[in-house]
Amino acid sequence: MAKLSQSRTRTVLEPLSHLDVSNHSRSPFRSLAVFTISDSQTLIYGGTHSGTLLLLSANPNYSNSHTTADNSDAPSAAPQNLSLLRSVLVGHSSVDSVLVFGDIGKVLALSGGFVFLLDSLLLQPVKKLSFLRGVSVITRRLRSSEAECSSLTESVNSSSEYGNTSHRFLQKLGGGIRTNGLKIKEQPEQHREGNHVFAVIVGKKLILVDLVVGSRVGQSDRDGDGVNGSIVILKEIQCIDGVLAMVWLNDSIIVGTVNGYSLFSCVTGQSGVIFSLPDVSSRPQLKLLCKQWNVLLLVDNLGVIVNAHGQPVAGSLVFSSGPDSIGEISSYVVVVRDGKMDLYHKKSGSCIQTITFGGEGVGGPCFVAGGEDESGKLVVVATPTKVICYRKLPPEEQIKDLLRKKNFKEAISLVEELESEGEITKDMLSFVHAQVGFLLLFDLQFEEAVNHFLQSETMQPSEVFPFILRDPNRWSLLVPRNRYWGLHPPPVPLEDVVGEGLKAIQRAIFLQKAGVDTPVDDDFLSNPPSRDDLLESAIKSIIRYLEVCHEKELTQSVWEGVDTLLMCLYRALNRVDDMEKLASSANSCVIEELETLLDESGHLRTLAFLYASKGMSSKALAIWRILARNYSSGLWKDPAFENGTDDTSTNIICGKEIAATEASKILEESSDPELVLQHLGWIADVNQGYAIQVLTSDKRTNQLPPDEVIAAISPTKVEIFQRYLQWLIEDQDSNDNRFHTLYALSLAKSALEAFEAETTIQYPDLGKMETNISDGGTNLIFQSSVRERLQIFLQSSDLYDPEEVLDLIEGSEFWWEKAILYRKLGQEALVLQILALKLEDSEAAEQYCADIGRPDAYMQLLDMYLDPQDGKEPMFKAAVRLLHNHGESLDPLQVLERLSPDMPLQLASETLLRMLRARLHHHRQGQIVHNLSLALDTDARLARLEERSRLVQINDESLCDSCQARLGTKLFAMYPDDTIVCYKCFRRQGESTSVTGRNFKQDVIVKPGWLVTR
Repeated sequence: MAKLSQSRTRTVLEPLSHLDVSNHSRSPFRSLAVFTISDSQTLIYGGTHSGTLLLLSANPNYSNSHTTADNSDAPSAAPQNLSLLRSVLVGHSSVDSVLVFGDIGKVLALSGGFVFLLDSLLLQPVKKLSFLRGVSVITRRLRSSEAECSSLTESVNSSSEYGNTSHRFLQKLGGGIRTNGLKIKEQPEQHREGNHVFAVIVGKKLILVDLVVGSRVGQSDRDGDGVNGSIVILKEIQCIDGVLAMVWLNDSIIVGTVNGYSLFSCVTGQSGVIFSLPDVSSRPQLKLLCKQWNVLLLVDNLGVIVNAHGQPVAGSLVFSSGPDSIGEISSYVVVVRDGKMDLYHKKSGSCIQTITFGGEGVGGPCFVAGGEDESGKLVVVATPTKVICYRKLPPEEQIKDLLRKKNFKEAISLVEELESEGEITKDMLSFVHAQVGFLLLFDLQFEEAVNHFLQSETMQPSEVFPFILRDPNRWSLLVPRNRYWGLHPPPVPLEDVVGEGLKAIQRAIFLQKAGVDTPVDDDFLSNPPSRDDLLESAIKSIIRYLEVCHEKELTQSVWEGVDTLLMCLYRALNRVDDMEKLASSANSCVIEELETLLDESGHLRTLAFLYASKGMSSKALAIWRILARNYSSGLWKDPAFENGTDDTSTNIICGKEIAATEASKILEESSDPELVLQHLGWIADVNQGYAIQVLTSDKRTNQLPPDEVIAAISPTKVEIFQRYLQWLIEDQDSNDNRFHTLYALSLAKSALEAFEAETTIQYPDLGKMETNISDGGTNLIFQSSVRERLQIFLQSSDLYDPEEVLDLIEGSEFWWEKAILYRKLGQEALVLQILALKLEDSEAAEQYCADIGRPDAYMQLLDMYLDPQDGKEPMFKAAVRLLHNHGESLDPLQVLERLSPDMPLQLASETLLRMLRARLHHHRQGQIVHNLSLALDTDARLARLEERSRLVQINDESLCDSCQARLGTKLFAMYPDDTIVCYKCFRRQGESTSVTGRNFKQDVIVKPGWLVTR
């Protein structure tokens, strides 16, 4: 709703204090330097044209209720925070430059071509370094890291190899290490280069000097001890003429002249041109940017940022005009000119803030200086008569200022920038996203608000609860308090937020008509939204946020609030599908908060799903039962059928089917027999298939008691009864005789009824398939006919009572079934009669005889074929088939005795001849086998006799094949392979294994006998 500001300006610096120094020095400032001693004290050094050095002190943490961020004219900060400590006359010429070595308490000042050494508090006498004459520019060496810097005291010969990036770059600028007139003074062996090195320009010479404390140097290069400081000249490098500005970073010294900028190596002395300046340009200026360790080169009003090797590393900064002075603080470049200070962002290059401090006090150039380390919080501006201190606002205050101005995008950009630079934490980024979200929420920009909520990693879902439910409620204590900056009102329900927003729009419209500008967005004024549209948009946005929170890992109490309130919002928009999806899935909804609400609104399906998800199966089933029975009365309607079809009967059937489906899902997992059987009846009335699924479900932990289930099944639901018994017997492997008998009797009764119906209406296909016809349609239960299932079960089961089944089907034409039952009872004759005479199935009758396994069974079957009784004609063809297939098993004499005189000879002659031939052939085969067996027995006896009658000749030279002992008159044994051993070795070897290792029990020696030879 608020009108977003398009300006990118923001408040980074605020005035802290100022001091009029015209009473202390009437000479304008020529140079400025700042050094931070601690968080509560910063020293400011100002050099004047008259040669005086002023020392001021400021406290960056000073709090002043009158301090303001107004960017208008003269600063309104109180002067009490800025004080002049003392002043020292350095020389009679202007102090052109001031270098502060704060860690050793020294200050170098350049005045009149000489360098003066002072202590940091200006308490000791000024020390003039008289050996340095004609100095035009001075700068100190700053190091980004030790790895990027080389020692200047190493031997020239040992410096020909370069170990870092800057060395390799500078090596390309020239050939020899002594080119360009490099001169190194002799250094005492005990001197080591310190961290307080500076460079001066004297004519065309670039002299590198080390400022040391104590007596670490030799007398040859010592220039007195003055204020307890000494210097050592490290190197002299041939430079260029007309140097006006100089910066020393790591091993690179960048100098600026009216012709351009050049780079020198402090190690090799080699130089190269970075770029040249146009013929007409402003005075060159260099500024070391310590935060990223880069250097800014000024070309008129253009600032080019390069690294220590002179390579551009970022976009150029375009200033409004050529600045008098350049400073740095944090991520900003500060430039001053004509009583105005501008802040430019280094990365974006945009002007972030403009501060005017001019007026009658500005009569010449201004100078700016900021802290050269990350701890610096002050920017100091020196006009000809005043010193003004500006303090950097903390990041939180900058963000607050942007949020108050409704610059939400700029605030987020600032936070992301600060987070990437490490000035704030990631939690603060999340905090600001949440803060922006709440501001947008009260500005009626609900979608954008939720987008920011979702980007916040620290925002708790419970923080939006007050926008849905009024306090007090179940989750009031979960809402965090006072977590934000007080930029938005306290949370209230969405209805109140929309109401207040509409009132603000109405007031803005009235003020606009009166010609008063308002902060309300023009779109809201030109096309005011309706209350319903705004409320719907708000609810949809909060739903989107809660849906994301639903998928997160939350504490149980918060998760309960998220799901419960999400259900309430779904109901507010009548999003039935989403309500049922949430209720039927894993959720933490508090049923007590929703029960009455859903009941009164008629969302019974959702309530049933919710009951089921909470394990309240009884209540859920009661609702589904009500819906199934009262669907036609309009108690509940399926949204899927409310729009589209006008077929009421179809809708009723589908509605009942859905209710029965959902109820069966619950009962399939329930192990409570009372609950299952209580609702089984109405489910079976709707669809018998669902009832069967309930009874035969394997999802429950404990199966239902079969006796109770069988007793509860209605006698009219025969298919359910049979299917349940089938499941008990086949799937549960029940061996209870009662269940097997009940199943067999039920199948037999159904088969008889189907057979009678088929006979009555002369419709042969009626009994071939069974269906269950209910109000909802036709559902196939069994895939085979009842007689087929009866026959299969009678054959496969041995646990039912055959006599009971026989009693039931005795008077019917179920001959197959009777044959199976008589077989179970062992009535072979009756079985053969049914198979051979009633069914006339010769193949089945012969197979049954084969199963009996006795020859008399075939003879009994032959008698039935030849004398069927009951006036039937003899079945000669079946008898001939039997004789043909199994004649060898019959006695021909008995067969001839059984043959009827009426049997045609041509039918039996061939069969009888074959029987007789087979009988004779069988007799002769037996004789041959008998004689062969006798021959083999005789051959074996003969071979054994030959083995026993074998002779062996032993003399005095005969040796045992095992131990090689002479046999002489010793006992010996001979194996079948003709090896001879003494009795001792025979006892050791055994009877079955000879000396050769052959086992005669496993590897039998077969010698040809007389039968084989013959």
